[in-house]
Amino acid sequence: MERILKKLDLVDYIDSFSKLMAREKSIVLEGDINLHHKLINELSKFDIKAPNKIENLDTPLMHIQKQGILKIDDIFEFIKMINYFRYLKRFNFDGKLLEWLDKIIIPNDILKISDYFDDKATLKSGINEDFDNIKYAISKNKETIKQSLYKIINSPKIRTYLVDSQVHYINGEESLLVRGGFNHVLNASVIDRSNSGFFYVIPHSISELKQKQSDLKNKQEEILFKICKEISSIFEKNLLFLKFLNKEFDRFDHYQARLFFAKIGDKNFILPSKNDVNRLVDFCHPALHNPKPITIDFTKSVVMITGVNAGGKTMMLKSILSAVFLSKYLLPYKAHHDTVVSNFKSINAVLDDPQSVKNDISTFAGRMVEFSKLFASKNAIVGVDEIELGTDSDEAASLFKVIIEDLIQRDIKVIITTHHKRLAALMASNENVELIAALYDEENQKPTYEFLQGTIGRSYAFETASRYGIPLSVVKRAREVYGDDKDKLNELIERSSSLEREYKQKIAKLDDEIKNMQRITSNLKDQKEKLDEHIYSEKSKLHKEYSEARDEAKKAIKAKLVGESHQHLNIAHKMATEIKTEKIQEVVEFKEGDRVKYRNTKGTIVSIKGAKAFIENDMGMKVQVLLADLSRSGNPPPKIPTKKATVTIEKPETGNIKLDLHGQRADEAIENLDKFLSDALLAGFEEVLVYHGIGTGKLAFAVKEYLKKHPKVRGFEDAHPSSGGFGAKVIKL
Repeated sequence: MERILKKLDLVDYIDSFSKLMAREKSIVLEGDINLHHKLINELSKFDIKAPNKIENLDTPLMHIQKQGILKIDDIFEFIKMINYFRYLKRFNFDGKLLEWLDKIIIPNDILKISDYFDDKATLKSGINEDFDNIKYAISKNKETIKQSLYKIINSPKIRTYLVDSQVHYINGEESLLVRGGFNHVLNASVIDRSNSGFFYVIPHSISELKQKQSDLKNKQEEILFKICKEISSIFEKNLLFLKFLNKEFDRFDHYQARLFFAKIGDKNFILPSKNDVNRLVDFCHPALHNPKPITIDFTKSVVMITGVNAGGKTMMLKSILSAVFLSKYLLPYKAHHDTVVSNFKSINAVLDDPQSVKNDISTFAGRMVEFSKLFASKNAIVGVDEIELGTDSDEAASLFKVIIEDLIQRDIKVIITTHHKRLAALMASNENVELIAALYDEENQKPTYEFLQGTIGRSYAFETASRYGIPLSVVKRAREVYGDDKDKLNELIERSSSLEREYKQKIAKLDDEIKNMQRITSNLKDQKEKLDEHIYSEKSKLHKEYSEARDEAKKAIKAKLVGESHQHLNIAHKMATEIKTEKIQEVVEFKEGDRVKYRNTKGTIVSIKGAKAFIENDMGMKVQVLLADLSRSGNPPPKIPTKKATVTIEKPETGNIKLDLHGQRADEAIENLDKFLSDALLAGFEEVLVYHGIGTGKLAFAVKEYLKKHPKVRGFEDAHPSSGGFGAKVIKL
């Protein structure tokens, strides 16, 4: 892996990522990449702190397996790992992340041990009484030593020999800094010498205290060893769990490091897809400081990059392979989320000159060795820089054409950079080959570091030579040697590239216009939906006002007194005339012969008289209806804006409490029943009788279902045997 990272210029990028992990390990995240991606997405919803640095625990685990006793530092590394998982379990995770963490059940004896230590790997007070007593004794004795030293410092006879009045800690020992000749007034041992020529000494008067301090520390170490032995024994009993936890910690460490790395520089995770589409969108190679984002489609089996020298061909090749590599190992990188990369089994890069004195191999021979290895590969992607390197260009063109065609058959994707126009021309007609040209700014005489798909590019060798300091006279003579015919060919190639570029620009412009029209269409659709909602609201309001007016009309009809009748009718008339429909968009104007729809039936207008029309339905029946109840059936009607609509409430000329539906079809019967009930309601009838007969039961069923759904029907039941029995219904309004 290190080799491919160097070839693709990804070493620094991977090093930056690796520093975010809690401990050093491979960047490879083993297991189902789709599951890893899902868990990372779920984890990204939470603000979780990174784990502390933890040492590799493979050796301590092996030591436990052999029933060895761990050091306190090794034990604390396990404790840090355990406490981090305890921290994670405090979060309200869900989905796959919750399922995963629920599998990590920490044993109670391990939980107990994790509470033994503070953040500095020091045993907490109250864990072991003997240890606490020794710790206190050491602290007390240390204070006694300090006080004894201060007593010596304040002694008048020694004061003139002291450089300062401080207690110095040299190699963990308390000492005084004195001048030469101190031995006449102070019995002490010299332990070190300062840069100024002074002496660090330990007075003999505190030697017993120092010895006591040493004895106490030895006892403390004995107690600590005993505690470590007990913990190691518990760890041995839970060895399988500790191995499992160690592995799961690395897994979580991979997730957390990737998330933190993605946040630095706004990177995206591009999950490898299972389809054959491959497209980079606004990709930036990590090695470039001020990269120009590239967008390139490399779906075809072969991508052949030609064009100007120093124009970014090799970096384009490395960019494609880098994106594939980073996606394969689920490492985030800077690219648009529309980027699509296939999941390749292996990634190869033939970039360097293999010639070496040590291996006694030529450039071309080395290239052939590398190519020979590709024939055994499957589902691989390979990048080849300067494919014709090391041999005659014409022979190489024929050889590599056949090699490339064979690799295509073996399902191997090949990314090639070349200046060899003959090879590009040979492969141009192959439908599996994508040509890409690195572009050159003719006006400013420099590469643009942009690329154009579908064409062959010029090398611009003479222009590049001039740009990098080759004398113009030398370049001129080279052009003469090159010949006018070949130069004209280059001009033709450049003209082709220009036309292709112009064509793609026009396509891009048209795409923008299409997107703009789509936005306008979408806005108009939204406006229409809002307008429809408004119309529906106004219609509902109108219906309510109409119902209220109708109720007043019913009261007027039922009124026994003339004065009261006129009063109610005046109220109804006032309410009806006050109904406004300024917000209703349109009204339909009908004429004789128009196809119309009335409720559930369709027909043709026979005649129109005022606000009413006679229609002949498709069953041959003629019915008089209000024009307002009709809708057009056929071509859409012309839209005529209106300011006001009126409601006409008519008392039926004849009122009847009985309706006979015998012999009628279901749809015809329902229509007649609907009109009958409307007339009955206006007439103020509270109960009516409808005959439908028994027969096959279809008509009876249709009537029953209609009555169930009618908003003004309070209830219905079979009629009395004398009034029709099962063949009739008594309807309460």
